[in-house]
Amino acid sequence: MRRRRVAIVGYGSAGQCAAVLLARDGHAVEVFERVPRPGPIGAGFLLQPSGLQVLWRMGLLEAVMRHGAPVGRLFGDTPCGRAVMDMRYAGLDRRLSGIGLQRGALFSILASAYDGHADVRAGTSVVGLEDDGRTLVDAEGTRHGGFDLVVVADGAASLLRGQVGRVRLDQPYPWGALWCLLAAGAWPHLGELRQRYVSARKMIGLLPVGTRPGDDTARLSFFWSLPTAGFDAWHDAGLPAWKREVLSLWPELGPLLADVTEPAQLARARYRDSVVTHWHRGHAVLVGDAAHAMSPQLGQGVNMALMDAWALCEALRTGDAIAPALERFQRERRRHVAIYQQWSRWLTPMFQSERDLVARLRDLALLPAGRLPPGRTHMLRVLSGTQQGLFGRIALEDAFVDALADGLRRRAEPRSAP
Repeated sequence: MRRRRVAIVGYGSAGQCAAVLLARDGHAVEVFERVPRPGPIGAGFLLQPSGLQVLWRMGLLEAVMRHGAPVGRLFGDTPCGRAVMDMRYAGLDRRLSGIGLQRGALFSILASAYDGHADVRAGTSVVGLEDDGRTLVDAEGTRHGGFDLVVVADGAASLLRGQVGRVRLDQPYPWGALWCLLAAGAWPHLGELRQRYVSARKMIGLLPVGTRPGDDTARLSFFWSLPTAGFDAWHDAGLPAWKREVLSLWPELGPLLADVTEPAQLARARYRDSVVTHWHRGHAVLVGDAAHAMSPQLGQGVNMALMDAWALCEALRTGDAIAPALERFQRERRRHVAIYQQWSRWLTPMFQSERDLVARLRDLALLPAGRLPPGRTHMLRVLSGTQQGLFGRIALEDAFVDALADGLRRRAEPRSAP
């Protein structure tokens, strides 16, 4: 395999994973990150078996299991107690589970695995590409290059997407979310993602996300859906009024929200829908949300980023020239990503919109569809990140599934007193 000089733009999950893998393969890697001080911050997410398999191949599954929270069930209902969604990984394979994890935990795990972490060029915003993608231009006009390959991993709000790919669609979603991390305390559903819906206009979510290095407090990732145009009105209305509304819908959250006393404790999340028909040009390639941003309804963003990084490194390992290697990478990943972008676009109005009829149909049909064997299998494959096209699937290695099951079993064993 030819050793190449590689630049990575962005040090989120996709960029971090690519940096670890490319450096391990012997490439000379340089990372550029616009944030002055990259660090372990962010909400929680659900690692699916598809993403967990990548981390297992990297030798990082044990660290993820140490900090993450096993999630075996996704359950959603209405304030009156009517079940809308009930999905269990055991319906696909009793050995499978998702793992709720804090973004900060994954950041720290990947940073520890990357020998070049201390050399990341933080505070460098890359705004342009020159010389057929070999040269980076930052916001100060400084040029960096020439590189054999530039991996663009600068997220959903990518500054370089249009310079690298053929963009068919790139627009913000009108709905976003407020989120924060809460101490799990005595929350009784630590093995489940729990959601509550009021039509599609309001949605509350609670995901167990475990701990992170330096903080042994088990936490939940809290999510409140609302239109992005309503962020300022929410702030102006005041936190007490909002908490009264939340507790009227879900009274059991009272103890969890007791420590939320300032609006600043809730971060604002915005999402984009981006469809790129060609992911590379010259010596530059898009990965992660820069290539395929989508709504969070299927919870696949981080998992897709990890799979992109792995597939890119696999394509480069063939020893081919850059152009055919990038074409192979794109062909492999687009087959997987396309169906998820479609599903995400179809599902979003069911959970975040003002379409009350769509929400009523969801309430009537989603749970029964998930109980029928064909519908249940398809829905669980989509959830687990293993659906490929309409009828295909991505195989999970038996050794990985056994390793995941073993980790789950060890976590469930009672710990003896020291």
